[in-house]
Amino acid sequence: MSDRIDDGGPAFPVQEFHPDGLPATLTLGMTLRDYFAGRALLTLNVMSYGPAAAAMYAYAVADAMLAERAK
Repeated sequence: MSDRIDDGGPAFPVQEFHPDGLPATLTLGMTLRDYFAGRALLTLNVMSYGPAAAAMYAYAVADAMLAERAK
């Protein structure tokens, strides 16, 4: 069993190209899990929960969203 957390992969990957049209680099940016957690934080009054509890809640919501998405 793996302890690896499914991060959903990159949320907003960007492929950059050389002027000649050949691929240069792939910029991955934040993961989908991070994006979902950030969106979940918008529903909270972080000051009421405190930052650590709010972060735990946000990532729990993100993990639930990724699990539902995988079905």
